[in-house]
Amino acid sequence: MSLFVFGYGSLMWRPGFEFEDKAFATVRGRHRRLCVYSWVHRGTQERPGLVMGLDRGGACRGIVYRVAEKNRDAVIDYLRAREQVTMVYLETTVTARLDDGTSVAALTYIVDRKHPQYAGALSDDATFAQVKGAVGQSGPNEDYVLSTADLLTEAGISDPRLHTLAARLRQAEAA
Repeated sequence: MSLFVFGYGSLMWRPGFEFEDKAFATVRGRHRRLCVYSWVHRGTQERPGLVMGLDRGGACRGIVYRVAEKNRDAVIDYLRAREQVTMVYLETTVTARLDDGTSVAALTYIVDRKHPQYAGALSDDATFAQVKGAVGQSGPNEDYVLSTADLLTEAGISDPRLHTLAARLRQAEAA
């Protein structure tokens, strides 16, 4: 049986695993938010960045990847190594409704609100300050935010807070 994976942040523009197909989909009851202090990929413990978490409430548009059965275990191992470095996410299965109207059970990672890296709902100014200048093993935090915002724009997905932050980061870079 195929594995389905729901991506809502960097997995949308850098999945890093082999897949057979992908489609846009919506998950209800969760929303995308910059609510995770990044201690590894986009910051450090001394200077954390912020990355996306799938948090409670609302709905989230993202991408569902269909992974061949033969690659299932390797992809799960890869995702656990990538997403569970500090165990800030809970591995779970969500129902994702694809744009063609079908629904699939998809593996994804939701934020653990009890984890010390859970940032919650930060103000726009606090979010900007946390992202600006943070760098981790995967590069600058700003690149992560801009890449996610750009993909959402290309896909016609509205995320006003993320797009406002991206514009502010670009403006600061240009100044």
